[in-house]
Amino acid sequence: MRIVFMGTPDFAVPCLQRLYDKGNDVCAVFCQPDKPQGRKMVMTAPPVKQKAVELGIPVCQPATLKTDESFEILERLSPDLIVVVAYGKILPQRVLELPRYGCINIHASLLPELRGAAPIQWAVINGLEETGVTSMQMNAGLDTGDILLTSKVKIGENETSEELWNRLSLLAPDVLEKTLEELEAGTLNPVKQDDLASTYAPLLSKEISAIDWNTDCTAVHNKIRGLYSWPCALTFINGKKIKLLKSVKCPQINGKPGQIVDSDGKLIIACKTGAVEIFTLQAEGKKAMSAADYLRGNPVEKGVIIQGGSL
Repeated sequence: MRIVFMGTPDFAVPCLQRLYDKGNDVCAVFCQPDKPQGRKMVMTAPPVKQKAVELGIPVCQPATLKTDESFEILERLSPDLIVVVAYGKILPQRVLELPRYGCINIHASLLPELRGAAPIQWAVINGLEETGVTSMQMNAGLDTGDILLTSKVKIGENETSEELWNRLSLLAPDVLEKTLEELEAGTLNPVKQDDLASTYAPLLSKEISAIDWNTDCTAVHNKIRGLYSWPCALTFINGKKIKLLKSVKCPQINGKPGQIVDSDGKLIIACKTGAVEIFTLQAEGKKAMSAADYLRGNPVEKGVIIQGGSL
C-alpha cells in the first residue's frame, strides 16, 4: 500500500517505524517545520523528520496544507492512504478525499473522550483510570470521525503523563498495524462517535501550571503528574518559584490548605483534604532534585502556609 505519513513528535516515530518495517511503500513523510530549541535556540528537526531521514524517506514540511502547492505535492505522490499520528495541522477536505482509502488518524484516547491536542496529559489531570489508542477514519471535524479500532490501558495511580505518553506510543503501532490489515481485508466496521459523550483535551499552556492548594489531594496529585514534564505544576515556597515534578497522595494527613505539614527530610503539603508528599522538585534556574536535597540547602519552616504559583 502506498502511504503518506503525517506526524511530528516522538510519539509518532514508532508508528512510522512499524509501517516501514512491514514493507509498506511510505512514499513521503509530512511533518511540521524545524523549530529553534534550547537556550541557544538551535534549529532542530522534529523527531519524525529525523527518523524519516534515517530511513531514507522523502520529507515535506509545509507551513500549511491549505495551499495549492501542498495539495499538488500530495496529488503527485498519489497515495492510497494517508496515516496521521500527532501531526499538529488541520487537513483540508480535498486532502481528506484524495487517497483511495481516505485518511486514518491514530489518536491517544478512547474516543469520543478527550478529542483535541493533549489527550494524554488531560487523561492524567482528569484522574481517569484508563485510556488507550483509537484509530479513526478522519473527517473535517476535530477527532470526530468514525472509530475503527481501540486498545485500552490502565493508568497507574502515580503514573506521569510522560510515562503514559511513552507507553501509548508503543501501543499505537499495534493499533495501526491491525487497522491496516483489516482495511486491506475489508473487515473494518466503522462506528460513529457519540458526540454527546465527547470531552475535550485542549493544548497545554503555562497559564494552567499554578497549584490550587484549596482543592483535594487527588486533584493536586493528578495535576502534578499530568503536567510533567511540561509545563509542570508550579507553586511558591519561601517566595521562590518551584516546579513540582513527582508526588504521592497522603489522604490520611490533614492541615490547612498550602500548609507545610512536614519539612524534616521530606516535604509534605496539606490540601483542602489530605496532603501530597513532594518527591522531586525544581527551583527556578536550578536542576531537578529530590525534595530532601532541596530542603538541606533551603530549610522550610513546618507550619508555614505557601501560595499556589503564577507566572
